[in-house]
Amino acid sequence: MNIIGSFKEKARGKNLSVVLPEGRDERIIQAARRLKDEDIAQPIVLGKPEQIEAAIGKAGVDLAGIKTINPKNNDKIDFYADKYSRQRDGISAAVAKRIIVKPLFYAGMMVACGDADVFVGGVASATSILLQAGVLTVGLSPGINTPSSYFIMVVPNFLGGEDKAFIYADCAVNIDPTAEQLADIALASAASARRLLGEEPRVALLSFSTKGSGFGPSVDKIKEALKIARDREPELAIDGEFQADSAIIPRVAARKVKDESAVAGKANVIIFPDLDSGNIAYKLTQYMAGAQAIGPFLQGFAKPITDLSRGASVDDIISAAVLTLVQLM
Repeated sequence: MNIIGSFKEKARGKNLSVVLPEGRDERIIQAARRLKDEDIAQPIVLGKPEQIEAAIGKAGVDLAGIKTINPKNNDKIDFYADKYSRQRDGISAAVAKRIIVKPLFYAGMMVACGDADVFVGGVASATSILLQAGVLTVGLSPGINTPSSYFIMVVPNFLGGEDKAFIYADCAVNIDPTAEQLADIALASAASARRLLGEEPRVALLSFSTKGSGFGPSVDKIKEALKIARDREPELAIDGEFQADSAIIPRVAARKVKDESAVAGKANVIIFPDLDSGNIAYKLTQYMAGAQAIGPFLQGFAKPITDLSRGASVDDIISAAVLTLVQLM
């Protein structure tokens, strides 16, 4: 299952724009060149001219035909600063101006104002700063109060059949989410699955317990998260608490889950109770099952944004841009 290849074809020729705020990095220059040349997106590269020129020298490619913007010197600064200050009580336009000229914040304002479709950053920035920039500029989706992350995990020959794609969340952002935050993660992950998997989400909230087989505060948290999520989105196929095998293996679910469930044994969206279990599980799936791990990607924002690993390759940047762009389609 070549998900990235199929998504590239979906994005190709759509003329969508992706702002890349870290133009001082040669990987960004190379990725921008390929996104443009392969007609995947219209890249917009941010940076001071001297930084971009230095990165071009290292990258060995140019940015002919690609838009570049200096966040500290352009004709949109005052407009963005005014909009930012009006959305934030107690922040003057002067203070807003000092904030939005920072590349990640400028990129976020471009997306918020419709001057770019998505933004992809993080190769030279901490995740916490990118999350802050995203929340304060793009904002969160209606009803969502918790930004989170997900992986697309493509498991080869799942249960002896075809390759199968799952959403795993949260594997990179929230360390010990509350019940309310777990509900946010579950609902955001369901939305991600609808956009990216091409099928309706079936969301499983995982635990060491299946439907009351175990007890304790962590099980209570899962039950409360399930109630919150169902109250907020009654039509969603979401269930728990499940042990992992009960969530994805039909024969195990038939034995362990006595009540009727649209999810048991059929889950395609896996919600972990904390970051420990999520991070451990995706790495075990990747290396022990030979699965393709695509991500992590951010979710829960009003418009798509993505955080990259600081060790990301050029291919990683392009894949992230593609996955971010197709969320608009």
